[in-house]
Amino acid sequence: MTRQSVPERLTVDNLQKAYRHGHFTPQHVIEAIIHRAEHTQEKNIWILPPSLTRIQPYLDQLEQMNPEDCPLWGIPFAIKDNIEVASWPVTAACPEFTYVPDRHATVVERLIAAGAIPVGKCNLDQFATGLVGTRSPYGDTHNALRSELISGGSSSGSAVAVASGQAAFALGTDTAGSGRVPAALNHLIGYKPAVGAWPSTGVIPACRSIDCVTVFTHQLVDAQRVDDVVRGLEQEDPYSIHRPLKRGQLPKVFLVPDHPLEFYGPYATAYEEAWNRKKQAIEASGVTVKEVDITLLQEAAALLYEGPLVAERWSDLDEFVETHEAAIFPVTKTVLSSGKKETFTASALFKAQHRLAAIRRHAAMMLEDAVLVLPTCGGTWTREQVMANPIETNSKMGLYTNHCNLLDLSAIAVPAGWAEEGVPFGVTLFTRPDEEANLIAASELLIQQEDVITVAVCGLHMRGMPLEPQMTGLGAVFREETSTAPVYEMYKLPTIPAKPGLVRVSNGGSSILVELWDMPRASFGSFTASIPAPLGIGKVQLIDGRTVSGFVCEAYAGEGAENISPSGGWRRWSEVAVES
Repeated sequence: MTRQSVPERLTVDNLQKAYRHGHFTPQHVIEAIIHRAEHTQEKNIWILPPSLTRIQPYLDQLEQMNPEDCPLWGIPFAIKDNIEVASWPVTAACPEFTYVPDRHATVVERLIAAGAIPVGKCNLDQFATGLVGTRSPYGDTHNALRSELISGGSSSGSAVAVASGQAAFALGTDTAGSGRVPAALNHLIGYKPAVGAWPSTGVIPACRSIDCVTVFTHQLVDAQRVDDVVRGLEQEDPYSIHRPLKRGQLPKVFLVPDHPLEFYGPYATAYEEAWNRKKQAIEASGVTVKEVDITLLQEAAALLYEGPLVAERWSDLDEFVETHEAAIFPVTKTVLSSGKKETFTASALFKAQHRLAAIRRHAAMMLEDAVLVLPTCGGTWTREQVMANPIETNSKMGLYTNHCNLLDLSAIAVPAGWAEEGVPFGVTLFTRPDEEANLIAASELLIQQEDVITVAVCGLHMRGMPLEPQMTGLGAVFREETSTAPVYEMYKLPTIPAKPGLVRVSNGGSSILVELWDMPRASFGSFTASIPAPLGIGKVQLIDGRTVSGFVCEAYAGEGAENISPSGGWRRWSEVAVES
């Protein structure tokens, strides 16, 4: 097997299963990631891109580790470039700020000890100041699904690395939503633990007292696995707190806002419709739903950037900004410098802190035995729109996120369907730190409501093929490209037009390229009914051990038909046929 066998969508489960079955090795995975990074340079995902020279020592280290004792053995992860990795330069997206640390950040050290492989340092909004992914001298990070849209920030590169198959998980940081907004815009999980639950030693601070290290994943269980490894007190970190998770359970109450919410951007109407659908789904699920007033939370959010609390951002970077003005991204300088306003006096700061304490107490009482559900974002923007109006567009992105860390809440952003084709919608669940474990059970319920069936297609229904409109017309959304387990043969059936037949064989067999699409369950019946014999829908085994619904062909149809298995799949065979 080679790097071509590595699935596009990387998860802990699919990698570990493939390792156990010998489908490929961690070396193959890293080679695939390097190849993918080289072919997506225009997306500006990386500041320090994956390099075999830098990664090889961690691959070699795996040989001395027992996979059974290392929960993340061989799992590649990306790191936001404001988090230190020993001997790798760290920039915080400011070249003049660059230095080379001699030790890992605590979270990185714990992950490597568990067998995880660091692959590179990701782009970000400079000094983690922004929610859009466009504030970097290394280029604006493109959305993984629709390149013309923003990726979200400040942990832009981290999210897109996972969404683009260049890491199984990625570390971000979150002060005002940076670990959640990029998750929503790239159809990912974004897990933000309680403040201090994960150590921040080795992290360049934004607002030191409320910064959190976060993780992006495709699956809830992967976020839990990372949390199991990195959670815990760090004596050297003055803001680290012993916050063990209790046993999780479904919250007694799901809270939603009691008034219409604000939506914005070119997809505002679609976002509002997606939010209304999600609210209706929650109400129909049988859980107790209560409407609450969230205006105090929005008041707290305003304190972060519009009041004296913004001075904390300035306090950590003031000397560098004053002496390196030309190195600072213009909009970043505007935001940071607002922290030195003359009106932000000590008296004003204490007044803000006192008001914040009152709101924090209110939030804690409101969230007892409950979770609050909000849209992660009220919309999105094109990259051009953000560049034309950088302050207002960025401020809108934090409308439902900025309050979280100020109020000492735990949060998890999860996918919640689609606003439009290629435009994902997501919601965030908030709860108290002592009930953080309940977020997983609540999130599982909401994710299960996304009632779709994953379908493997291998021929005319693939992207760019004649029957792709049938997929999109039924509301199906492309998810990933992958391959079958090496137990199939593909035949060119003698039909007009020609089409492939995927046949499972008892001996031998090849790994065949397929595409996975998420199809609404309501459309699946009519879709299967339209498929003519000898084709049908059965269960298809994938290279990583998963089994999904997909196109299969009755064995008799292969008799006398051309065996095109050596090509690796219909798309590759078609390309060769056209060339010849």
